[in-house]
Amino acid sequence: MSSDLTEDEMRQALGLGGTPASPADPSAIKTARCTAAKVVPGRRAGTSKLKSRSPKLRVTLLVSKEFEGESVVFVHDADTLSRFDAEQEAKTLAKKDKYRFFEVVSIKPIG
Repeated sequence: MSSDLTEDEMRQALGLGGTPASPADPSAIKTARCTAAKVVPGRRAGTSKLKSRSPKLRVTLLVSKEFEGESVVFVHDADTLSRFDAEQEAKTLAKKDKYRFFEVVSIKPIG
């Protein structure tokens, strides 16, 4: 395999050195570099809290303090993908509010 390229032409093709090709508009390259330097990663302006990126499940329970008594809808957002853990967390929090009887209505993922 023969090639008629010189060493300098090969370096230029690979972008390793040699004489750089002159850009068509040097002012365009300069402004592109300046605007790229202004971008700062981090919090967005106007947001006070960062949203949680963890997956969540919303557990909805019907709870009551008395057997066949008045039912109340209890909603809990759990930071887990385990449906079992989310249900147990919701029941534990409902027990802290003195509820004794639980009926699971739904467990749905939320974004």
